Formats: sequence, structure tokens, C-alpha cells
Amino acid sequence: MNKQNDIKAVILAAGKGKRLGSEETGIAKAMREAAGKPLLSWVLSALDFISPKDTVIVVGFKKQTIIEAFPGCIFAEQTEQLGTGHAAACAAALLNGWEGSVLICCGDMPLIEKSTYEALCQTHRLSGYACTILTCVYPDCLPYGRIVTARDGSFKGIVEQKDCTPQEDAIREYNSGVYVFSAPILAEALALLKNDNAQGEYYLTDVPGIIRLSGHSIGTYKMESADELLGVNTIEDLRKVEDILLKKRHNSKI
Repeated sequence: MNKQNDIKAVILAAGKGKRLGSEETGIAKAMREAAGKPLLSWVLSALDFISPKDTVIVVGFKKQTIIEAFPGCIFAEQTEQLGTGHAAACAAALLNGWEGSVLICCGDMPLIEKSTYEALCQTHRLSGYACTILTCVYPDCLPYGRIVTARDGSFKGIVEQKDCTPQEDAIREYNSGVYVFSAPILAEALALLKNDNAQGEYYLTDVPGIIRLSGHSIGTYKMESADELLGVNTIEDLRKVEDILLKKRHNSKI
């Protein structure tokens, strides 16, 4: 697929990464290395079908190291850690007037393949959904939000694992935290986002539900490999991700 001119990307990379010891190392979470490259570098490589000038990276902790490492991209600053929805809103000002689509993804998820991002974008483009969510179906219980559907199979909402009822906890379609939105509809939903939860944060996971209640359609695209779902929050996660990346590199050379 050639570089797209109907989509822009927003990469959330402002996290400090406390469980990775970022305050001790002075390294931003997205700049931690796996298999010889920063996590964010792997994400940008998978998004090379979107021009850097159409890519907004949301930065915060140690922002200058990220800005200097990835010239050519656009940067938005999240000065306070108020949640993923707030991070997306920080980028929204740079998308004013944009009528196309917006891919929102995470700078700490280096295992999502380029083909997966492209298929997600293509599904969104052809379906006419206001929001298309990248999901994964996996038989085991994983610590990710669940995709809740209505009786007719249509999207109903995303419920984080800690908030699941026993019935919701049994759901095996997981939210990846990666979405494609219609930009104008996203802007409207972000303006309605509230932080009335225990953490007092603005969650991007609430946005699809807001869009649905506004009368727009929500769809999903299921990724094939559960490995792609793995993000980096701990040193153990970082080791797992690095092992998978090294195996992929080895297999590609065979």
C-alpha cells in the first residue's frame, strides 16, 4: 500500500514508565530499547505508509529526547498525565480542520505489524464506520479491556478488566488500545469526555461508547496474532517483546 493522504496518525508516547524504572534511568518509556531499537522506532517503522508530516507524537516525560530522535514528525505535549483520552485531546489541536481519518496507537506496542495497521485502516475506509477498533480474540484470560457487544452482535462498549462483571470477564475479544476514527467525530467525542472515575483520568476507551451513543456506527478489526497485543509496562514485558522481535528477525533471515 502506498503512503496514504487520507489518514493521519497520533502516537501516544508521553508515558513515564514508572514500572520500567524511568525515573532512575532518565529514559522515556517509548525510548526504552528492544532488539536494538527504541519501542517508538518499531511503531514508526510499522506506520511508514503514513508520512511523518502526518504523524503526531504526543510527548511528555523526557520529551526532548523523543523530539530529537524522530525529526520530521509533529509533536504535541501532554504536560500532565491525565489519561489516554487527555493525551489524544492534546494532539487534537494539531488536527483542526482535518476531515479524514485518524489512527491512534501506542508508542509502547512494537509488535503490531505494518500489515495489521494497513488492514485496520482499509477496513475503516471501506466500512464507513465512525470508529474502527483493533481487537484480538484469544482463548486465555488476559489483563486487557473486553469488547462488549449487544445481542445483535453490534458494538456496545469497552470494559476494563478491573471493572468487569463475571460475565464480561469471560469475554475473549480484547481491546488493543488502537483505533481509527473519523476526525470530526473524534473531536466531538473528545469534547464530551469526562473523568468521573476513581483515577480522575480521561480514558480513550470511553470515546467509542460516546460515539455510539451519538448515533454513529462502531466496528472492529481482529488481528491474527495475540503477540501483537503485548505492550510494555514492566521489565518482564520488555524482555518478552525483545525475545519475540529477535525471533522474528532470526526467522526472516532463514
